[in-house]
Amino acid sequence: MSVDVHVVTPERELWTGSAATVIARGVDGEVGILAGHMPLLVRLAIGPLRIQRDGEPELLAVVDGGFLHVTSSSEEGTRVDVMASQAEFVDEIDVAAAQSRADELTAQLAASRDTAVAEAQLVSIKSELRKALVRVSLGS
Repeated sequence: MSVDVHVVTPERELWTGSAATVIARGVDGEVGILAGHMPLLVRLAIGPLRIQRDGEPELLAVVDGGFLHVTSSSEEGTRVDVMASQAEFVDEIDVAAAQSRADELTAQLAASRDTAVAEAQLVSIKSELRKALVRVSLGS
């Protein structure tokens, strides 16, 4: 049995197809979905999305938050909808640009220790840094 998977962002449908397993990073840890999984809603963290297909290479993407929704019925099987804020496959990642962005954000974070920076701005810098670092690590 397989899982019907749909990965979408506000800008585009990234991928649709059948998979044996979907593994994503939620805010409370990793979750793996197989055919027959019970209905579930997970808030996604910044991290990898792995789509394992029978007899084909694994698809690996970076997801910048959003939701993973699992529906299951005896007639239609299991469906996984990944509604991501932003996502891209590993082969789409510009590693040099991601590394440059990570370096820039690291410098901003270091500079913020010497100046009064609003907490909201620090949270934003840290979030953007996580996004860049995940891209660098998966794209390398």
